[in-house]
Amino acid sequence: MKSIGQQSLAEVVGTFALVFIGAGSVVLAQLVGPAGIIGVALAHGLVLAVMISNLGHISGGHFNPAVTISVWVVGKIESARAVAYVLSQLVGAAIGALLLRLALPAVAWKADSLGATLINHNIGITAGKAVLIEAILTFFLVFTVFATAVDDRGVFGSVAGLTIGLVLTFDILVGGQLTGASMNPARSFGPALVAVKWTDFWVYLVGPIAGGVIAAALYWFGFLRDREVSAPRTETPIGGGPGADLPRGEEGPAPEGA
Repeated sequence: MKSIGQQSLAEVVGTFALVFIGAGSVVLAQLVGPAGIIGVALAHGLVLAVMISNLGHISGGHFNPAVTISVWVVGKIESARAVAYVLSQLVGAAIGALLLRLALPAVAWKADSLGATLINHNIGITAGKAVLIEAILTFFLVFTVFATAVDDRGVFGSVAGLTIGLVLTFDILVGGQLTGASMNPARSFGPALVAVKWTDFWVYLVGPIAGGVIAAALYWFGFLRDREVSAPRTETPIGGGPGADLPRGEEGPAPEGA
């Protein structure tokens, strides 16, 4: 059985990987590679896909406060576990950013503020537009999370994090040069903390959380509210295994055909 401690550790590790690889790809894209936004998008999408595949069976593979809050809003994760997840994600993000700063020369990470997500004001993106962009991008991400992992009819067991990673990839291809395409308060928090670059940070709290909650509400009320879920709670991984701490034999009814 998985404890909150084990699940929190999984969230720390997954978010650490996302920030170290994702923010690292932003820094290196400006220094050594012609891949640019394509390389950044692939780095984020691949690391998320791999870490969800590695740790989804333990914690659900949130690695994102916007995802955790969205799942909590519809009652798929308890409040105590949600708080533990968010704190773990912030810790993992800070560790990822700190180790990235230690691994790279100052001339590299200072040029891009350690891969911090920033609004491209030079092309006319205002803070209001940035909130809207982040909300829309996160809507696609969280809607996909619900479709593939919260809904027990989804394909989580078949393709693990691939679908979610691909959404992150195409979101960054569109929004990366506009807002940095964070979609994740923890992804923005780590570099902002370590590089001390808090410019427009509030945008990366309001936009992703608003977009995630709207996506969760739409999927829940549109497709799940009146549906009786047949899978046991331990088989709905994005919820972090809300029945994981129950004594053996209390996990819920077995799925049909088991």
